[in-house]
Amino acid sequence: MSQTETGKIDATEQRVRYDLSREQQQEVERQLAVIRRGVAEIVPEEELRHKLERFVATGKPLKVKLGLDPSAPDIHVGHTVVLQKLRQFQELGHTVQLLIGDFTGRIGDPTGKSETRKQLTEEQVKENAKSYMEQFGKVLDTSKVELYYNSKWLAPMTFADVVQLAAMTTVARMLERDDFEKRYNSGLPISIHEFFYPLMQGYDSVALGCDIELGGTDQKFNLLMGRHLQKEYGQEPQVIITMPLLEGLDGVQKMSKSLGNYIGVNEPPNEIYGKTMSVPDELMLKYYELTTDVPLEELERLKDGLADGSIHPRDAKMKLAKTLVRLYHGEQAAEEAEQHFKTVFQQRALPTDIPEVALRASDYEQGEVGIVALLFDAKLVESKGEARRMIQQGAVKVNEEKITDINLVLPLEEGMIVQVGKRKFAKVKLL
Repeated sequence: MSQTETGKIDATEQRVRYDLSREQQQEVERQLAVIRRGVAEIVPEEELRHKLERFVATGKPLKVKLGLDPSAPDIHVGHTVVLQKLRQFQELGHTVQLLIGDFTGRIGDPTGKSETRKQLTEEQVKENAKSYMEQFGKVLDTSKVELYYNSKWLAPMTFADVVQLAAMTTVARMLERDDFEKRYNSGLPISIHEFFYPLMQGYDSVALGCDIELGGTDQKFNLLMGRHLQKEYGQEPQVIITMPLLEGLDGVQKMSKSLGNYIGVNEPPNEIYGKTMSVPDELMLKYYELTTDVPLEELERLKDGLADGSIHPRDAKMKLAKTLVRLYHGEQAAEEAEQHFKTVFQQRALPTDIPEVALRASDYEQGEVGIVALLFDAKLVESKGEARRMIQQGAVKVNEEKITDINLVLPLEEGMIVQVGKRKFAKVKLL
C-alpha cells in the first residue's frame, strides 16, 4: 500500500487558486446548484467548490464514487436517490465510479444494525451482483460508468497491510458510530471484524483516488472514514455528499422491500404507476426532487402551483407516476400505464388486457374451488395466508363483486375475472 499505489496527490494542487473568467465562474455556480438539489449535506462545500473550479479550469473530470454491497439483487425507487445524483454528475461532465463491494459484502455493513450481520458467501455476492448494472442502466449511462470490484485490492492485502490500516484509527473513533455505541452500552456483542467494514470502505476511496463519494445519511461515518484515510495516505480528501433516506408508500418508514412499502424499478409499468398514485401528498415533492429528472425550474412551478391551488395534487401525482414509468420502461409504456390507470380507476372500468390464467377443471372437486385456493392458483398472491388477509381486508373481487368470506366456494367458470387490490387481475381459462 505505497503512496504511489494509492494515487498520492501533490499537496500544492490542493492550494491552487484558479483565475476563472466570468463564464467559468458562472459554470461553477451552475454545477453547484445542480449538485445541491435534494442533498442532505455536503462536507465540506468549500472543498467541492474548489474541485469544481479545478474541473472548469483544466477540463479534468471529477471522480465520483458510489459503493454498494450486493446484499440484495433488486433495487427500488429509494435506491435511485443516489443514482439520480450520479446521473446529474454524468451530465455535468464528471466520471462515475461504481464500486461493487464483492469483498466487503462478505462481511456486511453493520450500519443501523443491533446485532452482528451474517457474512455472505462469495457465491451469494456474485449472484446478487449480476443484475445491478442492468438495473442501474435505467438511470445511468452505463457506457460511461467505471465499474470496480473491491476484491481487486482488498483480497491481496497481507496481515501486515491490515494492521497498518487498522493503526490509522482508534477504537474510540469507531465507538462514535451510533449503532456500535448502542450495542456496546447495551452489552450486545460487537465482532472485531465489524470494525473493519468502515476501514475497508474508506480504503476503497484511497484505491480509487476519488474526489467525491455519495451515500445515504446513514452512511456518513463510513464516508468520513474515506476522507480520513485519504489524508493518511497523502491524498486530497474526498468531499462527501449525503442524500436523504426516502420514506416508502406508508409515508413513515424508510422504503424497504421487507416492509412492503416500495416501488421496484423492475416492476411492471402499471404496478409502478398505481403504486406511485398511493404516495402520500405531503411526500410528492420530495419524490419529484430525489427520484426524477424533472428540471429545477419546473419543480419550482409545481411547488408554487400546489401551494396556490392552481395545480391539483392528483394531477401532479399522475405526472410523477408517468415520469417514473418513463424512466424505467420508456415513453410508450408510460403513456399506456397512464391510460390504463384512467380506464381502470378513474372510469371504474375493467382493463382490456387482463392476463389469462389457465386452470384445469379436473383438478377441483365437482368443478368448484375455494376462494383462497383460487387466488393462490391464479398467482395473484404469494401464499394462502396472504389470500386470507386480502379477503379480510376487502381487497378481493370476483366478476366485480367484493368477496369477504374466506370460506367461500365458487363454481369454476370460463372467463371469470378475479381481482386482488387495485392492480392485480386474472381471467380464468379452463383446460
